[in-house]
Amino acid sequence: MLKGTQDKSKLPSRYVTEGPARAPHRSYFYAMGLSDEEIHQPFVGVATCWNEAAPCNIALNRQAQSVKLGVKHANGTPREFTTITVTDGIAMGHEGMRSSLASRDAIADTVELTMRGHCYDAIVGLAGCDKSLPGMMMAMVRLNVPSVFIYGGSILPGRLDGKDVTVQDVFEAVGQHQAGNLSDDALRTLERVACPSAGACGGQFTANTMACVSEAIGLALPNSSGAPAPYESRDQYGVASGEAVMELLEKNIRARDVVTLKSLQNAARVVACTGGSTNAGLHLPAIAHEAGIDFNLEDVCDIFRDTPYFVDLKPGGQYVAKDLYEVGGVPVVMKELRKAGLIHEDCITATGRSMGEELDRIERDADGKVIYPIETPLTPTGGVVGLKGNLAPEGAIVKVAGMAEEHQVFTGPARVFECEEDAFQAVQDRAYEEGEVIVIRNEGPAGGPGMREMLATTSALSGQGMGKKVALITDGRFSGATRGFCVGHVGPEAAHCGPIALIKDGDQITIDAIKGEISVDLSADEMAARKEAWAGPRETIYASGALWKYAQLVGSARFGAVTHPGAKEEKHVYMDI
Repeated sequence: MLKGTQDKSKLPSRYVTEGPARAPHRSYFYAMGLSDEEIHQPFVGVATCWNEAAPCNIALNRQAQSVKLGVKHANGTPREFTTITVTDGIAMGHEGMRSSLASRDAIADTVELTMRGHCYDAIVGLAGCDKSLPGMMMAMVRLNVPSVFIYGGSILPGRLDGKDVTVQDVFEAVGQHQAGNLSDDALRTLERVACPSAGACGGQFTANTMACVSEAIGLALPNSSGAPAPYESRDQYGVASGEAVMELLEKNIRARDVVTLKSLQNAARVVACTGGSTNAGLHLPAIAHEAGIDFNLEDVCDIFRDTPYFVDLKPGGQYVAKDLYEVGGVPVVMKELRKAGLIHEDCITATGRSMGEELDRIERDADGKVIYPIETPLTPTGGVVGLKGNLAPEGAIVKVAGMAEEHQVFTGPARVFECEEDAFQAVQDRAYEEGEVIVIRNEGPAGGPGMREMLATTSALSGQGMGKKVALITDGRFSGATRGFCVGHVGPEAAHCGPIALIKDGDQITIDAIKGEISVDLSADEMAARKEAWAGPRETIYASGALWKYAQLVGSARFGAVTHPGAKEEKHVYMDI
């Protein structure tokens, strides 16, 4: 553990605390009540995505205080700061969703700028909602400082008529209400009880998926992601995370020592076996990009394909994050994966120990209810499948967790919509037919802009009882809460004249999640002729501001929809300035 006044000759904070020239800088620290000893200790950024937008973030401010206690216990000086969050549950189903994915990169950028501007030596990052988790981890890897991630925790499940309910049930209830199968009063009752506490959505949606990733990749302490947000035990993880980052600083273990190709593969395994969100296929390549590691959507999907699915979580299964925590959490899941030789054990973790050493410490085993033994999985392949073919040369992704094999192949005529609003209206009006493939285009990272999630539309379909009777494909994304045969991340996107831009009503589309194929029954000559006649990308209303800027910079979903060249092009590492 670091003790007392430190030699900061090789730490970034020396630029603001050491030597006569920094007297003006030190005067600011005295103004905030810091002592001489605190000024000359390492400075640790304690970054949160706290805001009052939604329950996912509301507890982060309080949890940050426990992290600061841990840093102080280990003789560091914590400096708390906040960044933005765009919460998907609030942004869903309207123009606000365009801001969601862009916020991931804005979070990474603002954390980087704050750390650089104030010369902090290490970081503990707290995040609660879908994009804030990968955004915070991307910043850690980009800066390559000693880093510990901590999740704000999941929401407790609501209870109605003796059953657990989540926000997913509310989204689907909108479809049931629209279909005339649910009364106004019943909908009002559900919406009042579905979300009873602070915390992120409770199923294995994107937030909990990326929380599991944070442990599996090694940036978070073992089992720290599991405890629900209201549990006071989260404070113990906060203190431990603050102490852990000081240990990493002492040993000079940095984020890129932790985040390697092997640890990314470990993380993808955990996503697959838990039936996690398809958005992990976007965020894992983006985190890899920050480290200069080649790990794209296809690489993620290769791992998904040969990983058994054995953790029974919503939306494909029955249980929520609290249930997983109570049976041992991510460490028990990884212990099962290790039995099948599917985990790289030599990866370093936030504890300073290897993943294998951490798993050796785990005494609990699969309970057989939430976590099945890997020898008897729910299905032999992962809950998320990659697709490729003449409709998606750069790939696409579909979540099949909980779907029977006979529902994983679908052929039908296309019904094309130029944006999500048009598709949602058609679903509300029942202006589609059973057996069709609904195509929603112009919703990619650049063309949207923002690569919106389609939860409102897919939930309405499920609520109408049509989730298994139609398929849906898009160059946009799906929420981790999406159910049904829904294909996202189709690339290249329509704005870049990908094949999805050339589809017409009635074209026969085949989706085969068993073989990993997605195709349209058109000859290469016909596709070429349509491309020649293509009128160009759809014009959007975003001609200035942050979304315009994002659309100019963002790259392909295949590589994580990133907005800068990444570690391969960097000419210095922040920690070594």
